[in-house]
Amino acid sequence: MDRRTCCRLLAGVIALPAAVRADDDLWALLRRGGQVVMVRHALTDPGVGDPEGFRLGDCGTQRNLSEAGRREAQRLGETLRARQVPVSKVYASPWCRCIDTARLAFGEAPETLPALGNIFGRREREAQQVAELRKRLRTPAAGNVFWISHGSTTLALTGVSPATAEMVVLTPQAGGGFRVAGRIAPG
Repeated sequence: MDRRTCCRLLAGVIALPAAVRADDDLWALLRRGGQVVMVRHALTDPGVGDPEGFRLGDCGTQRNLSEAGRREAQRLGETLRARQVPVSKVYASPWCRCIDTARLAFGEAPETLPALGNIFGRREREAQQVAELRKRLRTPAAGNVFWISHGSTTLALTGVSPATAEMVVLTPQAGGGFRVAGRIAPG
């Protein structure tokens, strides 16, 4: 093994415990509550954006969760329960893939929140939606608030482009605003 390969392997081993500690710290933060957690919807059928003829109230015209996505959403819920993460409220984008992700993960229908809607292909709505989400970012009374949304909406608010079913943990700050506490990949 050459020196360069050895150094890369050693760097990966040294970095691993820090990543594990960071994950443990985020889970501990979630167990304490008081966070707003943005979750990108689970995996969908192939495609990007909304298909031709898309109608918000008609799931048959939308990209929906794939079978793998349904399993991914269920695993998200199982992981949150196993980690004893308190949930005070669940909101979802009115798109079917977000509502279905929330139902499968949390076992109940979420309250829909138009500000969590898909910004992809709708950039004219971005400033208004981000402003509305910023107004709603406040410390929950108990537990954590989960927002099931889209990658484009999460990116516009946080600067983070999440994978499907990935959690972006936001810590509301005194006087408004938030801090991105970290990300938890789907497990």
